[in-house]
Amino acid sequence: MKVTRLASTLVLIWAAAGHGAASAAAAAAPAQPVAKAPATAPNVTPPAATTPDGEAAPLPPPSSAAQHLYASAKNDILQVRSLLKSGRTQSSVGSGFLIGTSNLVVTNYHVVSQFALDPDTYVGEWVDTGGQRGNVELLAVDVLHDLAVLRVSRNGTGFFKMPPQLARLTQGQYLYSMGNPLDLGFAISEGAYNGVIARSFYDQLMFTGPINSGMSGGPSVTADGSVAGINVSKRLDGELVSFLVPARYAQDILNKVETQQKAPTDFTAVVASQLLAHQTAMVNQLLSSPLSLKPMGPYQVPVRESEQMRCWGRSNVKADKPFTVDDASCAMESAIFVSGSLQTGQIAIRHQFLRSAGLDKLRFAQLASASFRNEHFGSNKDSRLTGPNCTEDFVKNKDLPLRAVLCVRAYRKFAGLYDFALLTASTDQGLMSLQSRLDARGVSYENGLRLSRVFLDSLSLKPTAEAAKKGGAK
Repeated sequence: MKVTRLASTLVLIWAAAGHGAASAAAAAAPAQPVAKAPATAPNVTPPAATTPDGEAAPLPPPSSAAQHLYASAKNDILQVRSLLKSGRTQSSVGSGFLIGTSNLVVTNYHVVSQFALDPDTYVGEWVDTGGQRGNVELLAVDVLHDLAVLRVSRNGTGFFKMPPQLARLTQGQYLYSMGNPLDLGFAISEGAYNGVIARSFYDQLMFTGPINSGMSGGPSVTADGSVAGINVSKRLDGELVSFLVPARYAQDILNKVETQQKAPTDFTAVVASQLLAHQTAMVNQLLSSPLSLKPMGPYQVPVRESEQMRCWGRSNVKADKPFTVDDASCAMESAIFVSGSLQTGQIAIRHQFLRSAGLDKLRFAQLASASFRNEHFGSNKDSRLTGPNCTEDFVKNKDLPLRAVLCVRAYRKFAGLYDFALLTASTDQGLMSLQSRLDARGVSYENGLRLSRVFLDSLSLKPTAEAAKKGGAK
């Protein structure tokens, strides 16, 4: 772990929280350099399932209902391609669909992210089931819900509508997803709606049917053709567990397009603005109530368990080891896709409790120090973010002395966004060590400091029986 001594940001945290006498104005914020980040092929929709022979698994044969729907809808389904301007070679492929009889197309943001963020290098193209093609014009993006609206040089037949009153869904009803799986040709897959998933920060619909790469951005409709959602992703660790963006979010972005005078000229600024709005909501929700405190040895550690954030624990107790490590980790189960190389808007917490009965204090101190040094905060070679600016200090909150390192990295392409990493280690015990880490990705500088203060203040010693007795006597 490389630590560079800077004007102490930790002093700023402590002073603002009332724990130190240093002036907050004397603490300097990390620099905010401006540079560029590469846009590479989207990875939100994972690779397709394969057969034991390693070949792509075919979609199940469509039912008669699916065949009828596809025959009616196929003229309004498009393939959306991202091409290198130089040579017009294909870089990524997704799907989209024409709304009503207009020339507006709904697709996923991650399908268009390359030419949205790097229009000097990439350009968009549409291809329909009849082989017609043309360039696309990007009108709007919603990075938080993974949606985009395009304008193309042809009109829809009117099959896909987005009425003010959307279809009501019941768990178990059939849905039909359409798109261009694996760039093999246009297809339809059949599955069932199984409720709203709340583990993502924004609602998604669970679809128990196959959605393969290339189908991202395609429509998922009910048996009568009403749009229920937009194909977005699938789980690799399950069978036929796929996800849809609810149609109401597509309705919202289409309404926005209707009212805007002209399309933005800088979608990087649009994405940055949306990410800043997300991080404000994310941090406010996380800190809307005090963090839960869990016991680890003689310590209490802060965690957050919610629909969006899940926690796990484990221990490596082994008879042949002279020390034991207990782990407790909490992390948000979703992140915001920005580009093929960048996902952000996520918070994670980790605690490790090391203890030993078989080592002397010197050897245990070496073990604990090695564990602390092994933490990684990123490199200076990352094209997406600046190198980490780190500051180290020894601090004490209410009752726990800590060694703490705070590292901050600025986003090169999205002004106002940072990654924060706070690492702490207890220094009050000779044969025990609590090492904790907070990671906040894609937050404002102010919210990064706010999270760090709360985290530092929440680490504590467990109340002793005597202290509990005194507290009850008050």
